[in-house]
Parts: sequence; structure tokens; C-alpha cells
Amino acid sequence: MIQEWILSFLISLPAVLWAITVHEFAHGYVAYKLGDPTPKITGRLTLNPLAHLDLLGFIALVLVHFGWAKPVLINPRNFRKTDPRTGEILVAFAGPAANFVSALLSALALKYLPFYSLPPGIGEPLFLMLKYSLFINTAFGVFNLLPIPPLDGAKILEALLPPPLWQKYKAIEPYGPIILIILVISPVLNWILIPIVNGMVRAMLTLT
Repeated sequence: MIQEWILSFLISLPAVLWAITVHEFAHGYVAYKLGDPTPKITGRLTLNPLAHLDLLGFIALVLVHFGWAKPVLINPRNFRKTDPRTGEILVAFAGPAANFVSALLSALALKYLPFYSLPPGIGEPLFLMLKYSLFINTAFGVFNLLPIPPLDGAKILEALLPPPLWQKYKAIEPYGPIILIILVISPVLNWILIPIVNGMVRAMLTLT
């Protein structure tokens, strides 16, 4: 049982690291392209996972499938190519979008790579890694679009709300992590995420 868990962990690890890394890199890259040098100054314009991992968040992700990375610092006042609110929406959406693109590329590889012609010691692990990548990136993208602080979905919603509603919504921000923990330890999150993730995976495999 332990050996199976270790093997599953090792095969899924590249997908987990990539999902976190490409997500955070996309946030920083879009902010940088909009004129904010903060992600570059703080060393976040890199695909090196070590620059984005939060050790405690990564351990939690491995053990209980709920974790977090280091947030990418941005300063919307530095945006030169758009207004701050539009820029915040673009930056927030960039992370999940990068995960969805990664999932789509994984779906393409799963359908068209000739796994049967590869040696068993290579073809089978590669197939499983890509399968994990498809599901993990899709789940990571969908989860981060939930409108609960501090997730990306909350930042997008905040930027779209008119000022009166924005102020009311900001009032729940301190309770966001508590709400997320309650959702994670209850079956509610699975009720929400699993149908969406499975539907998106089926759609990507069908479209490719």
C-alpha cells in the first residue's frame, strides 16, 4: 500500500509542480507585460518551481490535496497598457488559463503520442504522468476560479463589482481561508468541482 502511494506520488509530482509553476509564472508574466516590474524584481518570472513553492503549502497539497503557492506580488498602479481594474482581471485569469492550456496539451499528447511503441518502462509512466497532468491542471484551474478570497476568482469578481457591492464583498475577505478549509473538509467542494472537472476533461479529449 505504501509502495503504491509512493509510486503514485512520484508519477504525479511533475504534474503538480508544473501546475503550480505555470500558474504563478502566468500571473507574473501578464503583470510584467502590462507594465509592472514587480514580478521580475521579486524573481517570479521563471519556470523554476523553487521560486514559486511555499513549503508548507506544498506539503499540505501532497498530504490532503489542498495547498497553496507563494502569491505573486503585483502593483496595479504600474500598469501602463490598461487600467488597473482590467489589468487585475487579466492577471488573475492568466493563472487558470495557463493551467487549462497545459491540460489541453496533455489531452493532445494522450491521444496522439504512440505509447504502444515505447518500452513499457517509459510508455506506461509517461501515459500516467500526462493523465495526471490533464486532471491536475484542469482541477487547479477550476479551483482557482472559485469566487472565494484569496483565489483568482475572487480577484476577478472584485474587479468587476461596482463600488458598493465591492465594499461588501471585501468584508468577507478575512474569512476566505476559513471558508475554503470548511469546503475542503466537507463533501461540498467535491460536489462542485468533480462534475466540472470531469466535464472539461471529457470536452478536451473530445475536441482534440
